[in-house]
Amino acid sequence: MGYRYQAVLLFGAPGAGKGTQGSLLGQIPGYFHLSTGDMFRAMDKGSELGRVFFEYSSRGELVPDEITVDVWSRYAHALTVLNLYKPHQQLLVLDGLPRTVRQVDLIRDHVDVTCVIHLYAKDREKMVQRLRGRALKEKRMDDAKEEVVRNRLDVYERETRPVLDRFDKSLVHDVDAIGSPGAVLAKILSVVTPIQESRFGNALT
Repeated sequence: MGYRYQAVLLFGAPGAGKGTQGSLLGQIPGYFHLSTGDMFRAMDKGSELGRVFFEYSSRGELVPDEITVDVWSRYAHALTVLNLYKPHQQLLVLDGLPRTVRQVDLIRDHVDVTCVIHLYAKDREKMVQRLRGRALKEKRMDDAKEEVVRNRLDVYERETRPVLDRFDKSLVHDVDAIGSPGAVLAKILSVVTPIQESRFGNALT
């Protein structure tokens, strides 16, 4: 087994704020944010992989595991080749992977999970409204329909929520996702800062 990316997983239901928090963390020296959702949405809709992604996302379903991990590993490697992501200097903030129990096994050769930030919200209806509001703001047509949004949340509970049980409980940190972005970020930093400093020191990137 070669070098594995040192990573913190951002975990939570659609609409919990993974993208927002990942983006904020990615602006801090020593962290690199990689979103599988952004990766897939940036694909050429006319390409074979692009068509596969849009076929599944339009129904609120997950892209098959092997395809997801294969595309992600190639994408992450390309970022290192371009020197955009420096794996020996930056803690990877992984957003959107793994989403299934199978993906936990598939990424083991690529990723060393240092901790899991579990963003949670007790109010499902707030998540529905947050997703639909985001869809209109960011023109994400896949989330504009309420039935698609609710299906995504159902898929999360059925296929993704069990992923948490595959990690040692000492690695999982519950963070309330309801609150201002700054307040949520402060809670996350209290967990990940000691990890980042212990793995990489205070070197500027």
